[in-house]
Amino acid sequence: MSMAIKHILRSNVLTLRLLIGATSVSIIAILSIVSFLLVREHRTAELAAIRTSLNIVQLVGRDVQNTVNLYDSALNALIDVSKRSDLNSVSLPLKHMLLFDKAEQTPANGGFYLLNAQGDLVADSRTEVSPKENFSHWPSFVEHRDSNSPNLFISHPFDSAENDGICCISFSRRISGPDGRFLGVAVAQMKLDYFKTLFQRLDLEPHGFIRLISTDGTPLTQHPEPASADAHTNLSNNPVFVRFLHEHRGSFIALSSIDGEERLYNFSEVGDLPLIVVVSLATDDVFSAWRRNAILVGIGTLLLCSALLTLTWLLGRELHLRQRAERQLEALATTDPLTGLANRRKLDQTLEQEWRRAQRSGKPLSLIMFDIDHFKNFNDTYGHQDGDEALKRVARTIQQCMHRSTDLAARYGGEEFAVVLSDTDASGAYNLAQSIRQAVEQLEPLTPSHRRLTTSMGVSTCQVKPGDQLAGLINSADQALYQAKKAGRNCVISAAELS
Repeated sequence: MSMAIKHILRSNVLTLRLLIGATSVSIIAILSIVSFLLVREHRTAELAAIRTSLNIVQLVGRDVQNTVNLYDSALNALIDVSKRSDLNSVSLPLKHMLLFDKAEQTPANGGFYLLNAQGDLVADSRTEVSPKENFSHWPSFVEHRDSNSPNLFISHPFDSAENDGICCISFSRRISGPDGRFLGVAVAQMKLDYFKTLFQRLDLEPHGFIRLISTDGTPLTQHPEPASADAHTNLSNNPVFVRFLHEHRGSFIALSSIDGEERLYNFSEVGDLPLIVVVSLATDDVFSAWRRNAILVGIGTLLLCSALLTLTWLLGRELHLRQRAERQLEALATTDPLTGLANRRKLDQTLEQEWRRAQRSGKPLSLIMFDIDHFKNFNDTYGHQDGDEALKRVARTIQQCMHRSTDLAARYGGEEFAVVLSDTDASGAYNLAQSIRQAVEQLEPLTPSHRRLTTSMGVSTCQVKPGDQLAGLINSADQALYQAKKAGRNCVISAAELS
């Protein structure tokens, strides 16, 4: 193969590798950049939802705290007034006004009640004349009677008989004497619709909800109303709720045990009250816009990468076709068109290469030169067409006798042929020459009227030393061929026999 063709082929291979490498780097860079941007946008969407939800949590927490403070202030005022020694000396309307003055300032008021140590109703904000009733069964009364805690007690939701079955919660405080003795309970009921109305004004995602939960795991109220009855069950053993209690305030994503959806929870305890405000958003809602953008960007990126791969494949195919065409041209330039063997140009290149290799390695190099006996007479007798066929048959026979890919058979010119044998001593070259001569001799004539083909061969082997010339190897093989013809043809003469 000529140096120019080799250089072109190497250049094409290098170009193809650079093209594949550049395409791979480009695709990796595109995918990395797109992935980074999508991850960043995902985090941005999450942080925006967290900020919005925590703002809602804080707003609701302040409203709940203010509302409870109003009720607690009214309860403390009720207790303080009830302890006045001069209270019974005033008129009934004035007494009622003094006891429940601050109660009028509380929203969604379901009634304030003053109970004595036995649970008897002493005063009722709804009427000046209190009925003879006993509420010692109320959970708030039982709680304070059995506990010395001075803290505000917030009950579980209940259907209030005093408010026509409306769902309420109660706030209550213990009334104690100077010696700590239990004197009774001040109770206030609040209609839970107040919180629902408050929550309804808030803008939530389609599948989001806001919930007020007691720290003992009891759901107080939720908006929108839960579709599942499981939403009303106690949450004290729920892993998500346990995390609320442990972290007090924050945000996290977890799988809901109620509806099975992945949700973004944003929560905070309400001051020092035993209440937790929770805003829960479905991650499908939070990341819906991001998912749409991610799909569009993903499709665009896929198309771009596909286009790059397609373009690379097309260019690679063109380079491959170009390489194949160049190899074909090289083959045509170094192949004898009639016999299919290497031509004189290829023979000269190979001899030069093998000569230099033999000089480096110190291994023997052999050359067989031969021609078809009386071929001019064969041409003149049978015609050039039969002569060409004879050349082809001899060429095929030579190729069949050669078994090493490193050896080269070439048409030297006219009816002359040559075989280059690298790393082959004189004995091996001689034996191969005899095999070729015998195989040619055994060829059947083209027609019964044709004479058999025979060949005369000269073999030369050289153990290349520094300073030796390639011409010496060729000349000695040529001299051996001349002697084979002189010796009567159809024989093999080795140059070693002539020395």
